[in-house]
Amino acid sequence: MADTTGAYAGRRQPGDVWFLAGSPGGRVVRRCAVPTGRPLFFPVLNTTRRAVPFLTKPWRLEATRASAALNSSPLPLHEFTSKPFPVLGMPQVAWGLWCALEPLPPGQFVLEIDAAAANGLWIDTTYHLTVAAP
Repeated sequence: MADTTGAYAGRRQPGDVWFLAGSPGGRVVRRCAVPTGRPLFFPVLNTTRRAVPFLTKPWRLEATRASAALNSSPLPLHEFTSKPFPVLGMPQVAWGLWCALEPLPPGQFVLEIDAAAANGLWIDTTYHLTVAAP
């Protein structure tokens, strides 16, 4: 999330999916290469918190707007809630509105993410994606 340019987009990617980072809020523009044949998965609006006894459900943000578009074509969003998962040895839980895309053909794409929550959080992220053979 701290990568504001996309320079580290390929770091620690699993072999079966390509994750695009979310944003802590505000405006971010990233440029990155995506290998062909990899589905994409990315958050539009999400939150995480520590899972502690008796509080194992994530916070759910009240979205006032949430959208994603690839080359100006709207994309479907899906709500996900995680089971606890470790982060630096501490259990976390997550909630969010996410988007999954089938592998893109080789070429140039613009992915635009726009979201806001009732608590004042807002997201305006643009990805300039180059899909090519690894």
